Amino acid sequence: MSEDGRPEAYEELASAGPYGVRPGHALITMVEPHPGHEYAYNRWYEDDHYYAGAMAMPWMFAGRRWVATHDLQDLRYPEKSAVAQPVGAGCYLSTYWITEGRYDEHMRWTVGINRRLNRDGRVHQERTHVFTAFHDHEATVYRDGAAGPRDHHALDHPYAGLVLEVIDAESPEARGELLEWLRSRRLPRRLAGGPAAMVTVFRPTPLPGDRMTYVKQVEGVGTRLTLLWFLERDPREVWADHFTGLDTDLARSGLGRVELVAPFIPTVPGTDRYVDELRRREA
Repeated sequence: MSEDGRPEAYEELASAGPYGVRPGHALITMVEPHPGHEYAYNRWYEDDHYYAGAMAMPWMFAGRRWVATHDLQDLRYPEKSAVAQPVGAGCYLSTYWITEGRYDEHMRWTVGINRRLNRDGRVHQERTHVFTAFHDHEATVYRDGAAGPRDHHALDHPYAGLVLEVIDAESPEARGELLEWLRSRRLPRRLAGGPAAMVTVFRPTPLPGDRMTYVKQVEGVGTRLTLLWFLERDPREVWADHFTGLDTDLARSGLGRVELVAPFIPTVPGTDRYVDELRRREA
């Protein structure tokens, strides 16, 4: 309490408004460190930015980093991607859950803290944001029904891999039909008996006008859906049998097109594991 007996701002924030555990929103950011800066980027992100620029913020309640080594980058498709040019760009992926109903409050904080971090020289500039967007949650489809971890557990559960899939509907009016087709037909069929325990589906939201200048505005806000497939096995072991042809499924439906299918494995926090596997070595 303040000296005049009124609740402090933090107490007011906690005492009103939503405070559930559902991941109503997400930050999904795929970044490419510039050549020669891979180790410096990894240490900056893990040692500072993952916490100061993300997890320490109000209403961001879970996070996980993922990495695509050069052999995982080679599995990506389509070759002509509207998301990543070239399609292998973006070897690090970070995913964060934000409490449902707290998006606006979180965004005000994240803009403010990133201005401060930038001013204080705590932003690593030798990187490119390939795909960075805040999202609203649309659906989660589970392989095993009510059994197993829920989506709010997904970034804490020790999943062996993740597949990022980005889809564009043919028009804003068609996105609802595309979402229903994914939720009721394509995802249950693809999940059945497979290595993915769940798929979360999000739609991107526009970044604020006062965002940092190094982060480009989100494309496809009216037409795009972003899917995260959480895998119980290494994606390299199951790719051929379970993740080729996602673009063919969608083309046959006539409801949209796949812009990116990209596999990742989890980083090992506090280490530089996999950093020396990001680039293919010259023969």
